[in-house]
Amino acid sequence: MIDTTTLTKRYYTIAEVSKMFDVAKSLLRYWEGEFKEIQPKKDRGGVRRYTAKDIEKINLIFDLLKNRGFTIEGARKELALGGRRKISKEEIKLRLESVLQKLISLRKAL
Repeated sequence: MIDTTTLTKRYYTIAEVSKMFDVAKSLLRYWEGEFKEIQPKKDRGGVRRYTAKDIEKINLIFDLLKNRGFTIEGARKELALGGRRKISKEEIKLRLESVLQKLISLRKAL
């Protein structure tokens, strides 16, 4: 996830946003069709202009899909809940075990 508090410009191009998330521009256009939350403004030439608010939404979607492993449909449902979903103790335990395994493998790599 990126720190959206450091965004200083009023609008960002699709190239800038794709670079922020290290994803293809086509993926951002795809997500725009899949998630009603992403609706960047377009100028007369059809060039997308993303605001900081758009980038925050992309950040959340990116986290759900890429970091937390949600499907497109699962991410839509999670967004509809607005983050109100309770996380079970079992899910927390599995996440922590995953983090622990990653840390152990990083330590071995050093």
